[in-house]
Amino acid sequence: MVAFGTCALLALQLLIASPFSTAAPLAQSNNKNKPPPSYNTTQPPTDLNSTDPSYGTFAASNYWVANIRRQGKAAFHGDVNYKVYRNVKDYGAIGDGNADDTAAINRAISDGNRCGLGCDSSTDDPAFVYFPPGTYKVSRPIIQYYYTGLIGDALQLPVLKAAPNFEGMAVVDADPYTNTGANWYTNQNNFFRQIRNFVIDTTAMPQDRGAGIHWQVAQATSLQNIRFEMVRGGGAANKQLGIFMDNGSGGFMTDLTFNGGNYGAFLGSQQFTTRNMVFNGCNTAIFMNWNWAWTLKSISINNCKVGIDMANGGFNQTVGSVLVQDSKISNTPIGILTSFNAGSLPNTGGTLIVDNVEFQNCPDAIRHPDGTRVLAGNTVVQAWGQGRRYVGAGGERIQRAITPPVKPAALMGAGGKIFERSKPQYENVPVANFVSIKDKGARGDGNTDDTDAIQRAMNGLGPDQILYFDHGAYVITRTIVLPPRIKITGEFWPLIMASGPFFADQNALKPVWQVGKAGEQGAVEISDLIFQTKGPAPGAILMQWNLAGAAGANGLWDVHFRVAGTAGTQLQADKCTKNPGAPHGANPACMGAGMLFHIARTGSVYVENCWFWVADHELDQAPYNQIDIYNGRGVLIESQGPVWMYGTASEHNVLYNYQLNNAKNVYMALIQTETPYYQGNPDATTPYTPQTAIKDPDFRAVNGAGVKKAWGLRVIDSSDFLLYGGGLYSFFENYNQDCLRTESCQANMVSIEGSANNVHLFGLSTKASVNMVTRNGVGQVFDRDNRSNFCGTIMRWLQ
Repeated sequence: MVAFGTCALLALQLLIASPFSTAAPLAQSNNKNKPPPSYNTTQPPTDLNSTDPSYGTFAASNYWVANIRRQGKAAFHGDVNYKVYRNVKDYGAIGDGNADDTAAINRAISDGNRCGLGCDSSTDDPAFVYFPPGTYKVSRPIIQYYYTGLIGDALQLPVLKAAPNFEGMAVVDADPYTNTGANWYTNQNNFFRQIRNFVIDTTAMPQDRGAGIHWQVAQATSLQNIRFEMVRGGGAANKQLGIFMDNGSGGFMTDLTFNGGNYGAFLGSQQFTTRNMVFNGCNTAIFMNWNWAWTLKSISINNCKVGIDMANGGFNQTVGSVLVQDSKISNTPIGILTSFNAGSLPNTGGTLIVDNVEFQNCPDAIRHPDGTRVLAGNTVVQAWGQGRRYVGAGGERIQRAITPPVKPAALMGAGGKIFERSKPQYENVPVANFVSIKDKGARGDGNTDDTDAIQRAMNGLGPDQILYFDHGAYVITRTIVLPPRIKITGEFWPLIMASGPFFADQNALKPVWQVGKAGEQGAVEISDLIFQTKGPAPGAILMQWNLAGAAGANGLWDVHFRVAGTAGTQLQADKCTKNPGAPHGANPACMGAGMLFHIARTGSVYVENCWFWVADHELDQAPYNQIDIYNGRGVLIESQGPVWMYGTASEHNVLYNYQLNNAKNVYMALIQTETPYYQGNPDATTPYTPQTAIKDPDFRAVNGAGVKKAWGLRVIDSSDFLLYGGGLYSFFENYNQDCLRTESCQANMVSIEGSANNVHLFGLSTKASVNMVTRNGVGQVFDRDNRSNFCGTIMRWLQ
């Protein structure tokens, strides 16, 4: 993860100032001071889109989350009585709209000596904090500790209402500032958080202050199903905002509605994917303060003054790139405000892609701050771009309409848009239909072999039942084969841990979870789990997906693949601390899995907000060093499709982070990668032997500076592949950052090989790779020609 300061150039009156600083990956500085231890549609619930700020009284909930038996345990916490699940009313919250519930809510979050101020990260003390229906008045911020889920009732959204005398940065603060200007958590390492199912209301506050959520976060985080109610009208005097994001390295959010306020969302992060956001009556719907890459999908902006303002910095732009797709801006005079023109700097700063966006009663679809109309509105824009466009090796800087790509029918959903589906919350399923994995004999204690118990539970599940993984750590020693029709959800990321000799041979890869059999049709939904290893498992594929089915019937939501660096993995800093000072090979005791995720030829799956992470640093063990972990491969896609991937990242794998091999009908928005920090000591030739059957890259056959390093994205003999946003980064040569000065930490980042029919790369950003894109081993797009605010950025590449 990379430290990158921002400049909040507007007077937000939010108690901070964020200085603009030189981007650099962070040397770890954790300071942990704690003792040992039904089918959802793509739309949010009806009340989320309401513009009525009044709230009624709430009855007790039938939501299964409120009523299921709680058996989850934190397997690696020192206290057997530690509570994973908390109900805020058990801590004294009233929820009547009159009592001040601030202290009670914060007690519910912090109970158990959890990771707060002075603790940068911890995975052994998770907390799932449930809010029953009600109106919870708060006078100071609700502080979301590390590894915390704030989960409201999905049937009757609870209201978090700021009192008129509210003091603080935001109603919910995910990364508070101290009086010295320091954050509680390092922003780009601020992982593992969820907030969903709330109304956040600042209408009782004076209009010159107030924010809903301060969301300075990194990967494995999400906002979902939230409505922000702010003061309406007031013109320039209205300073309220729904989301304030000043920094970070995310991330994903979806199904959000913003009513009123000055800014619906004030955004700044390295990269992010946002989907299905509605803005009503804001002064500016989205203010893009800075980024490297950002994808906005299915955005609806109504009755605002400005839709998207990405003009920050003026002539010297702070925004790297913005991609707007399948969206609508209506009754708004200025759709998109941009400073990009013939003389703006940097060369590719302010890159913009507009793809299938309707501008209705919006006279200026795109406008420069000097008043120049860049693109007329009141039309549907199929494809338009500004920035550097490449056809093969030929590049030019443009600002005009572009030829739209052919979008395969297999990837499309309703209304001519790319298909999407929100994470199912099963809000209308009775609690009796949930089957606890612990009730079926699994222990989840991090030691017991739970393979047989889990397989029996899956095989015995009824057609209307949902398998519920109570929080815990479930050790798997052989392949588990999922039946073709099953729904699985976890209690705030229980751990599935591959272990033992069955997964030891790197030349005989075996799946840990095998979803269906080759050629099988079905419907499998999996949400809120984490897959990892317990010790080395170089022969393991943590998940293999063979199953196909109807669009969206098969999916992963908030499922993360996390190898090493955490309690219980036996792959931590005590064994695997970095050693850049001397040449060395790969320590066998520090090998992870052979592959994280394999979508096989017959598989089809929808993947949203999934992080495929090989740990670059320790999260639990003092002194929280950077570590060397050798994980063979990230995500391999051999599917004929369709495959959708929203808001995914794959980092620090030896051979590649993403590879498409003879794949077809694949859509990605936005992907993020990082090259292992230790390469090339050792380089990518060790410790994994290339396997020709899955077309591994063979780095033994190439020579030259920086060539023996992991591919960010490799596309081999594939077709109908659409990439809408990518941030692919290389920050080190054997932990040394001198290569950043010359943008040469590695030679190549994206490889297109063999046939490449209908392959399109939109909004691609890479860092410190001499060649951004190669075609059959020859450089076509070079970093030196495409400098942006931090990365090299191109608007489009096609063959």
